[in-house]
Amino acid sequence: MALTALDSGCETQVVRREVRSGLLWGLAAALFLCAALLVHDELRLILAVGGLVILCAGGLSWVVGRWRRRTARLLSEALGAMVALGPHQQYLSNRSGDVLAANRAGTTSANGAGTLAACLEREVADAEALVATLLQRAAQDGSAQEAIPRRDGRLDLHVTRLPKGYFQWQIAREVSLAERESAGVPRLPMLTVSAKGAILFMNAAARDVIGGRRTALRDVFGDDGPRVGEINTVVTERGGQHCLVAEFSIGAGRREIYLLPTDAPTPAGGEAQFEGLPVALLKIAVDGRVRSANRAARDLVHLPAGRDTEISTLMEGLGRSIQDWLAEAAAGHGKHHSEFLRLTRKDREVFVQVNLSRAVEEGEIVLIAVLSDATELKSLEAQFVQSQKMQAIGQLAGGVAHDFNNLLTAISGHCDLLLLRHDQGDPDYGDLMQINQNTNRAAALVGQLLAFSRKQNLRPEVLDLRDTLADLTHLLNRLVGEKVRLSLIHDPKLEAVRADKRQLEQVLMNLVVNARDAMPDGGEVTIQTERLRLRDPLERDRATVPPGDYVCVRVKDEGVGIPPDKLQKVFEPFFTTKRTGEGTGLGLSTAYGIVKQTGGYIFVDSEAGAGTCFTLIFPKHDLYDAAIPQKPSGQDTRIAAPKGGVVLLVEDEAPVRSFASRALRLRGLTVLEAGSGEEALELLDDPDLVIDLFVSDVVMPGMDGPSWVAKARKSRPHVKVVFMSGYAEESFADKQARISQSVFLPKPFSLTDLTSLVLAQLPEPVPDTPPDLPRPAPPEPMPETQEILS
Repeated sequence: MALTALDSGCETQVVRREVRSGLLWGLAAALFLCAALLVHDELRLILAVGGLVILCAGGLSWVVGRWRRRTARLLSEALGAMVALGPHQQYLSNRSGDVLAANRAGTTSANGAGTLAACLEREVADAEALVATLLQRAAQDGSAQEAIPRRDGRLDLHVTRLPKGYFQWQIAREVSLAERESAGVPRLPMLTVSAKGAILFMNAAARDVIGGRRTALRDVFGDDGPRVGEINTVVTERGGQHCLVAEFSIGAGRREIYLLPTDAPTPAGGEAQFEGLPVALLKIAVDGRVRSANRAARDLVHLPAGRDTEISTLMEGLGRSIQDWLAEAAAGHGKHHSEFLRLTRKDREVFVQVNLSRAVEEGEIVLIAVLSDATELKSLEAQFVQSQKMQAIGQLAGGVAHDFNNLLTAISGHCDLLLLRHDQGDPDYGDLMQINQNTNRAAALVGQLLAFSRKQNLRPEVLDLRDTLADLTHLLNRLVGEKVRLSLIHDPKLEAVRADKRQLEQVLMNLVVNARDAMPDGGEVTIQTERLRLRDPLERDRATVPPGDYVCVRVKDEGVGIPPDKLQKVFEPFFTTKRTGEGTGLGLSTAYGIVKQTGGYIFVDSEAGAGTCFTLIFPKHDLYDAAIPQKPSGQDTRIAAPKGGVVLLVEDEAPVRSFASRALRLRGLTVLEAGSGEEALELLDDPDLVIDLFVSDVVMPGMDGPSWVAKARKSRPHVKVVFMSGYAEESFADKQARISQSVFLPKPFSLTDLTSLVLAQLPEPVPDTPPDLPRPAPPEPMPETQEILS
């Protein structure tokens, strides 16, 4: 049924209304004229004039109505033509879904169907239920719509409620890219393939190239399957056909494979296929000139359309001549010519994987380059390489630091022994103090190496960064000097963090010193603290900060900034932009290691000439934290009164063992020495030997400290332990936690550090010693002990 039928019916009703209106006007005029004939002369003139006026008004109303009706008819015809000739199907239905009218597209598609369900039964499953649902929703809400996915696109249904129980339907089909045709451009040959290699769909262009329908991928490419990004030989009814292959995943293990015929006369529309293929393609001459590039390649490389340029000006980083690489591919040497290159784009760093394939075009050899964006892959590779490099340097630094700490412990300890025999008036006292001070400087440098390798021994505590910075302000003001101003900005509701206060102060001092050095002419250094709540993961600089509550510290300066090419290297050890002798290159790497070992994150932002900002992010700490006993200051060198007791000292380094044994004997202790864990266990085989305390190194050849102590505890469960080490291995904290009544003493330590901790762990002396458990006889006091005690 056509829409014009409804238009004719409506026009008939309008004409009938106009006829009734004209009859009424004419009847009124006739009444006035008849009345004028029956009355006397004075009223006759008035009634006659009134009748004529009514007659003229009726005529004028008819003329105006006629003009408005004609205008409305023209608009109605235009609107009807727009609906009737529109590209989408248009239907007019009642509440039951019966088709009352349809435009041309709807009439053609309905093919005589009397209901909308019959019109849609070939398009969707259970069409009656869908029509009833949409009619019900449109009756309630005024309109309803539904999008139904199809293999070749999508079917959009839209229903609008009209007055008097009518409903307008619009049905539109959106065709997929693979099926779209526009302005004479042929479709790209495309196959939809399942995860198991079954061909689910072939568009008409693919059937034209292959010569018919195929069911399996091996029927098209053979048993080897398609080689993506290269020219493949496709099996067709006319024989082998060379095609460039591109592949895209569409989810659920399915993929779309596009074919671009090549190495043959270009078919009609071939250039359009090359331009519209959704993979970046370059056609390159043997001499390196880019002959053509499709839209995807121009967008990726930032190459203007139609530009004739050299491939070497677009890419770099091959490590050899690009011309040689192209010549090898053109000559057919080797099967695969795939390389990762960096584009010379100015806006951002982009890496591409370039696959070269040899082709013949009009008797001339050309190269087809398939470009794939590999920026994310190279970023992950760089992150892995950086991680491996940092791990290797960390292992080296940790090993070197461990050996150095043993040497420094021996030097510092024997220096303390010498200082016991020399007072400030002695000529050698100044030299000994120089040895002691430089040993402490060397220990600080080793501490930086351990901080970088994340193998230092942290003493975490709950901190309020406002208090920490307040305590540090005086020292920081002395560090920055008179030309630089130091400003502190605090969040009044700052949360607490858990960190090693001494190490955190070291991080802040390193950052402030770097900020000062970046402003030789003076400026302002700002330290700002604030709360930070992340609802989504923060991803930057190859790190991911999970959602949660954090405390953020920013150290900003107004200095010269860091060049972009050096920004990613600032946390590497021994990397420095300062002149020789002005820095070790360990400041930022130390800060990086401390922050990471604390469980935080550190980022840097810088702009040349505008300054640098370092951002530290630490997790908020809510839990109660007990006070941690502070390490003895080491400044008090007075000798404590002899306490007595037997100590088993296990240390593989002879100089350290010599110093430690002499220091403990100076306190009146009996010391048994062992060079390894195995030797210590042999001494403990004597059941009559009484040991009051174990003092053991952690890392030793053979059996390490926690291992031999665990075995010794089976027969001596109540003996306390003092572990000492140049660094704490990652697994040591767990091992120490399993060994009760144990404390840790980091190397290098002074004489006072060692003796005060050992004496604190010794049990109170027993008044009467059982005769069946003899103690070793205490040694005679050494001369230096007698001298000091006197």
